[in-house]
Amino acid sequence: MKLKWWKTLGILLVLYSIIAGLLMPVPALNILNETIRNLYFHVTMWFSMIILMLMSLIQSIRYLSSFDKLRDVKAETLASTGMFIATLGLTTGMIWAQFTWGTFWVNDPKLNGAAVTMLIYLAYFILRNSIENEDSRARVSAIYNILAFVMMIVFIGILPRMTDSLHPGNGGNPGFGNYDLDSNMRMVFYPAVIGWILIGSWIAQLSYRIKVLEISMKFIITALLSLFCSTITFAQEVEMADIMRSNGKIYVVVAVIATIFIGLMIYLIRIDKKVQNLEE
Repeated sequence: MKLKWWKTLGILLVLYSIIAGLLMPVPALNILNETIRNLYFHVTMWFSMIILMLMSLIQSIRYLSSFDKLRDVKAETLASTGMFIATLGLTTGMIWAQFTWGTFWVNDPKLNGAAVTMLIYLAYFILRNSIENEDSRARVSAIYNILAFVMMIVFIGILPRMTDSLHPGNGGNPGFGNYDLDSNMRMVFYPAVIGWILIGSWIAQLSYRIKVLEISMKFIITALLSLFCSTITFAQEVEMADIMRSNGKIYVVVAVIATIFIGLMIYLIRIDKKVQNLEE
């Protein structure tokens, strides 16, 4: 199965950022030294996370306007992928902090805001799992997802800029743009941002397709159980069966049951092909 162009582009851009990010020269800065190369990974992952959460927000808004359950599934898979990328970004940031600040965690507005943001989205998944009714879960989750995105912007985008922060570009601390005068880092940073966004979108798409397949399989299992239970129940009704055999209506019942079963099997075959495409 051929990869779509944007998936191939994502692979190439991230691969380029890894090779160029480790081999190309970087500005010689005090304290940061060679650790500045983590900019190509730590920061770009957070950019990818923000875009994924924005896409999740859009799907939640579209769900509230259409009540299409697949929109809710897309919102969930995008948010879960965003959390995965955020975890990678937070981990690389902690490693970077250990080398530059001497500790994995400091009382920094940006770090604390990132932690609070992840807790807010963690609550989103806990909320989803605590509501049994599908329609109620989708509606409440969509509303919460909108609020979560707004809070994320506040905690990682607004508050750190209003207070002192060790992070570049926040609290009066100069951004990397002031140090990267020859623009060499931009040649790697911007492609890395695009690459991680594409890779994150790819992972989210795969998660969505797998989620849809799981929902489809649950539907098939439920339908087959209902079909066979109904068939067995009908077979136990001796008088009803004799009457329907005598007037010929039994053939209609058998035809309906057989048609439903054939339809379910065709549906199962289509899902099997989709799974094979995923495996390829």
